[in-house]
Amino acid sequence: MKSFKIKSYILLTAALLAGSCKKFDDVNTDQFSATGEQVQIEYFINSSIIEAQMNPDVAERSFVLYWKTAGHQHSNTTFALANYDDGWTSAYYNQVAGWLNSANTAISIAADKKAAGLERPYDNNLVQVARIWRAYLMSEMSDNFGPIPVNGFQGKNPDFSDVKTVYAYILTELKDANAKLNLSVTNVAGLEKQDPAYGYNYTKWKKFGNSLRMRFAMRLSEVDATTAKGEFESAAASLNDIITKTDETFQVQELDGWSPLTGVMSRPWNTQPISATLNNLYSGLGSIKSQDQLGAEFQSKIKPADWMGQRYENHFTTLTNDPSAGYWFDGLPFTIDPRAYKTFIIPGDITNPNFTNSGTAATTTKRNLIDDAGGIVKEIDAKYTWNARTAGNWGTKGARNQVLTYEGTMPRLSNQFRTSRSKRVFFAPWETYFLLAEAAERGWTTPMNGKAAYEAGVASSFEYWDLTQYLGTYLASQDYNRVGTSVSWDHITEPPATYTKRYQNGYTGAEGVVTLSYPKNELYKNGTVKNDRLTKIITQKFIAQTPWLPLEAWSDQRRLGLPFFENPAIETPAQTLPALTPANYTTSSVKFFPQRLRYPSSLQNSNKNGYNQAVGFLNGADATLTPLYWAKKQ
Repeated sequence: MKSFKIKSYILLTAALLAGSCKKFDDVNTDQFSATGEQVQIEYFINSSIIEAQMNPDVAERSFVLYWKTAGHQHSNTTFALANYDDGWTSAYYNQVAGWLNSANTAISIAADKKAAGLERPYDNNLVQVARIWRAYLMSEMSDNFGPIPVNGFQGKNPDFSDVKTVYAYILTELKDANAKLNLSVTNVAGLEKQDPAYGYNYTKWKKFGNSLRMRFAMRLSEVDATTAKGEFESAAASLNDIITKTDETFQVQELDGWSPLTGVMSRPWNTQPISATLNNLYSGLGSIKSQDQLGAEFQSKIKPADWMGQRYENHFTTLTNDPSAGYWFDGLPFTIDPRAYKTFIIPGDITNPNFTNSGTAATTTKRNLIDDAGGIVKEIDAKYTWNARTAGNWGTKGARNQVLTYEGTMPRLSNQFRTSRSKRVFFAPWETYFLLAEAAERGWTTPMNGKAAYEAGVASSFEYWDLTQYLGTYLASQDYNRVGTSVSWDHITEPPATYTKRYQNGYTGAEGVVTLSYPKNELYKNGTVKNDRLTKIITQKFIAQTPWLPLEAWSDQRRLGLPFFENPAIETPAQTLPALTPANYTTSSVKFFPQRLRYPSSLQNSNKNGYNQAVGFLNGADATLTPLYWAKKQ
């Protein structure tokens, strides 16, 4: 039987295979040699895809505490203030390097097998699959850190490349790999078990490759419009070659237990409460009434459309441009995007099968506002209310507020994402449609016009949530949400400069009327526009990507300044955000939001030359506030 040498770096990934694919029990006595039947390309592809689902340790720190926080898909303060944890980052960096190592190993094995005369009819296609997957992993790593090695993760210290070079390489790889996929090849029985995403359906892998090209081409839209346009139009030339249907979604089934397939959002101690960003986007959007979405037990808690809530200026931060700052909403909104109640569960709704019940803390809804001496100022019952805590430094107001620091008082992430019943989504049809809508709005050539693509994206998201009964009313809605954006594609009238709401003084019970302004987002068109079509597209994309694609949400906001992200509260100064002060908290700036992850400290010791190259390519410090090549700089 023929055999061939396995490069030493291949064996570094063998340990990764134990839990996800065939073990190397029969490797020859010479540990650096094996038969072609014992070392297969598909084992390493399988390992890379499965390991990239992230075990709970890495998932909580990267997916949840970094990406979901930076992407404003939940409320958490640590990374919102650009705070950094080297241990969290090291865990992710080491893992993604391993995933890339496995993908590279698959490609190397294929070359060795071909040279040894052991190539199988479908091996070429497996190589192209590995290249497509590797391109995704490189984008994930680069979108976190910035400069990364283009030819790295092969068992030796590599040189680093700037982000422009990384993206050029990714786009070239995707185009070439897709062109070399042979869709007429027949697989051997059982091969499909080694592909947890598509079962080696090469047509779907081609659609994924082209859809990724669309995503990454659009990433360059603000810094290299010529390249972005050309790459995008080539990838999106035909609807038949991109992801447009639910069964084409790139997704991987999660499992219970503790493994890479354990749900990325499954840790019971983190309820992942709704973010202020989502709350402001959801509230009032789409003309779907709460009374039509909720059961009889909730009806008495639904507030009128002109109700702002109770004001507690001594206990709720007001030093933020969150339009809800200072208010507690003592009920349920009159109208709200119907995906809100699906994604997040109302406090006190403990009979809901998707209520995350982690014990007394989750089910207790009564908490106090206190004074500086610890005396009770007022007890608040959060049962059947809808609020979001603005991240940041709340100072003494936070110390006096026992309500918004308690998990039982906040809408929390649905249990369907916490019990490993779901499939983790990496690319879904709604993203394809919103990318097409954005491209059309930019004047690029697309196979659908902007309105059709936009509405198809919303429809795809509503289909995912089983909400299609509301779609017609929703798409026609001209109601503004709390940041001044409506749903209807044809409704591009800007919101009024001010509007009025009724409210109650939470301390005295006296009612009054307050005049409010929609927040100004200087990151997009200098804050002059709130309801144009690109704002609508990114608003809907942001909502649809929640909760599966926080890294993409973060990337869109870094690229465009959309959707509107409220500033962290600044009741006390944040040393990690020195530019944000009580004098400018009503404005928006990239200096107020984390832009990237710092490299792990171990990189300086293990590859000092590579680290120095990487930092040089950043055009700034190795810091969380240094923008990436394709992101806004001001």
